[in-house]
Amino acid sequence: MQANKEYLTKEKFDALTTELSELKTVGRKAIAENLEYAKSLGDLSENAEYQEARESQANIEERIIKIEAILKEAVIMKAHHTDTVEVGSTVWVRKGKESEKTKYQVVGSEEADTRAGKISNRSPLGVAMMGKKKGESFAFATPKGEVQYTVVEIE
Repeated sequence: MQANKEYLTKEKFDALTTELSELKTVGRKAIAENLEYAKSLGDLSENAEYQEARESQANIEERIIKIEAILKEAVIMKAHHTDTVEVGSTVWVRKGKESEKTKYQVVGSEEADTRAGKISNRSPLGVAMMGKKKGESFAFATPKGEVQYTVVEIE
């Protein structure tokens, strides 16, 4: 696994490609129209519409650059079928001596969503569980101290 690569599902890759295309065409065109309208209102130094349009333009250009960088480094995750935790794995873990299991899917940082059980391969938990096998324990530091987990199952 390479540190600078961005791991994406095919769906996320396609969504980012679509977003990039829309920003470069529809988004840029709308901003250009807003800028023209704002310029027509006169004095640019005290023109709130113009300042807002410029800020929107900067935000769109920043997002375009970010998406292009992500797509340039993207690695499409394949179906996971190994006995070790890697990007794309769905992992059931048990925290400490608790009886309850928690399910996580290890994804690239662009798709991480802890509420949906998707953790980044770059998060402390993700980093700690990478390469572990069923039955193995691992620990990592949190603000409240070290936490111990055991891999219960890998899907």
